[in-house]
Amino acid sequence: MDLTIENHENMSYMIESLKKKLQIVNSGIIQPEDYELNKYEDVKELYEMVMKMPSFSIRDMESIVEELASLKKK
Repeated sequence: MDLTIENHENMSYMIESLKKKLQIVNSGIIQPEDYELNKYEDVKELYEMVMKMPSFSIRDMESIVEELASLKKK
């Protein structure tokens, strides 16, 4: 998958991958359709950072979820 191309399919892939990596229990709170393409680069940066992390603390997870929430459509 070429994540350099900004489209809804890639956005959906990154969001779903983040949910899986973070093992979010209530995954309904984070849906790909809640994010606009103008936030693509921000989501991509977060995705790349999280995917490089071998593990994370509860605080790390909270911060990542807060960042995802801040990128949602208002």
